[in-house]
Order: sequence, then C-alpha cells, then structure tokens
Amino acid sequence: MSDPDLVGWARDTLGYIFADPALLRRALTHSSAPGGSYQRLEFLGDRVLGCVVAAWLYADYDEPEGKLTARYHGLVEGPACAEVARALGVPERLFMEKTVRAKGLGRSDNVLGDAAEAIVAAVFLDGGFNAAQKFVRAHWGKLLDAGPRLLADPKSRLQEWALARSRHAPTYDLVSRDGPDHAPRFRVHVVVRGHDPVAGEGANKREAEKAAAVALLQKLELEPRDTLP
Repeated sequence: MSDPDLVGWARDTLGYIFADPALLRRALTHSSAPGGSYQRLEFLGDRVLGCVVAAWLYADYDEPEGKLTARYHGLVEGPACAEVARALGVPERLFMEKTVRAKGLGRSDNVLGDAAEAIVAAVFLDGGFNAAQKFVRAHWGKLLDAGPRLLADPKSRLQEWALARSRHAPTYDLVSRDGPDHAPRFRVHVVVRGHDPVAGEGANKREAEKAAAVALLQKLELEPRDTLP
C-alpha cells in the first residue's frame, strides 16, 4: 500500500490527515516485515491511550473509582483495542511477512491491539495530544456505546461468577506453546470446579487465558441454572 493510499485511508476512516505518512506506515508494520516495526510506537501509544481514556472517563462519568477502573480496563485492554482495529480495517493494511499472515497472526487480538495503540502514538506524534484525544474518543467511544458486557474483562467476569457460587477462583494451565519465536501460539485450559476444562488459544499466554475465559463464559451462558451476572 503506497503512502498516498495510506493517507487517504487515514483521512477517510481514521478521521486524521497525516503530515508524516511514515509514522502511519511504521504503526502498521509487524516485526516480521523488513525495517522497523510498530513496537516502539505501541509502547508510547499504550500510555497515550491510557491517559486519554482516564481523563475522558473522569470528566464524563460521575462514578466511584471502582466503576471508573472497570470502564478504563474495558477500553484499554487488548481485546478492546483489537476490536477498534478491526472496525478501522487494520488487518487488511498490516505490513507483515506472508507466511506469518497465512497463519492468521494478522487477525489476532495481540497483533491488532498493538497496532491500534501504535496508531494512537502515530497520531500523537504527528498532531499532538489534542489530535490523539479526538481520535481515541471517536473510535473507542463506540465501545462504550455497546454497553458494559462488551467491555467487561472476561477473566474478571469468570472469576466473579465462580466466587459468587463458592467455586473458588478459576485456574489457568498452559497446555502448549507452538510456532516460531516471532509468531508463537499458546494454548491454555481454564478450570472452574464443577465444569470440564475449556481451551483457548492466543499469540501470548494472556491472550490465550482470555480466549479460554470467553469460551467458558459462553458455555455457562447456555446453562439456565448458572445465569451469569
């Protein structure tokens, strides 16, 4: 994808016009591709996103600290950032090695979440904090509109469900780690007393644990006797 094409996509979809298209290209470059990747931008974008979201929630929601914290984590965690990336069409625009893309890494929550944070950093470096704030509110705000169930961290929801029924906290066991160092795949089992283990996979252990929690929550929702909170 050429720089003019990227700039046009950013203008039409991201709602931002880049003065330096190289920043956007870097934000979309996976570590498997030649040249510099988005990793340093992701580091910065994580902090900028956190600052924007914290200030936004404090200003707009007159709630206790606990509820603000829950909303905050729901917006800045990897799955939420990955959802934003998918809505923006990031998977189709990632620069990555073909074999890595063929394995599906370009659609994983881990990669897409990092890319979304890298884009936040790119907007911040190109246009300043106000531009980054406008960008985050425009695209992460749609997650708030979707309601609290979407934003709830699946591991927290599963733990809340288990403890409310005196079943102790869920346990997570790493079953396997496959793939090369630059594109690993982790498989994890989650166990709640009274239920069979359920598996989840991801590009890192945390992502696999969340995938397992989501799978078990979906299973529990089908059981009338165990209505979820």
